[in-house]
Amino acid sequence: MNNNYDSIDKALNTESSIVETKNVSAEIDIVKPKGPDIEKDYEYTRANLYSLIEKGQEAINGIMELAGEGGSPRAYEVAGQLIKSVADTTDKLIDLQKKLKDVQDENVKTTNNVTNNAVFVGSTSELQKLLKQGFLNNKE
Repeated sequence: MNNNYDSIDKALNTESSIVETKNVSAEIDIVKPKGPDIEKDYEYTRANLYSLIEKGQEAINGIMELAGEGGSPRAYEVAGQLIKSVADTTDKLIDLQKKLKDVQDENVKTTNNVTNNAVFVGSTSELQKLLKQGFLNNKE
C-alpha cells in the first residue's frame, strides 16, 4: 500500500489498516406547502381569535359594570373567569404565529454534512513511540 503511513508500517512490522471515509449527504429538496391552505387557515384562525378577543373585552366591560352595581361575589367570579379566558385567547394568538413559523421552517430544511475519518490501528504506546520519532509528521 503506497500512502503516507508506509514508514509506520515498516517500523511496526504491520500492515496499514487505515480507513478513510467521506460521508456527504445531498441537499434535501425544498417541500412547498400544499397550495394556499396554510396561509388561508392561518388568516381564518387569526381573524377568529381577534374576534373572540374583542368580544371578550366587551363582555369584561359589561360584567365589570354589573359587578360594580350589584356587588355580587358571583359577578366578580364570572368577571375573573372571563378575564382569564381572554388572556388565554391572546396567548393562543401568539402561539399561532409560532406554529406558522414552525410549519414554514419544516418546509425549508437543507443539510450538508461532511465527515472525514482516519483511523490508526495500534496501541497507545506504539502511537506515542511513532509521535516521538516524528513518523506521523513526515510525509514521505
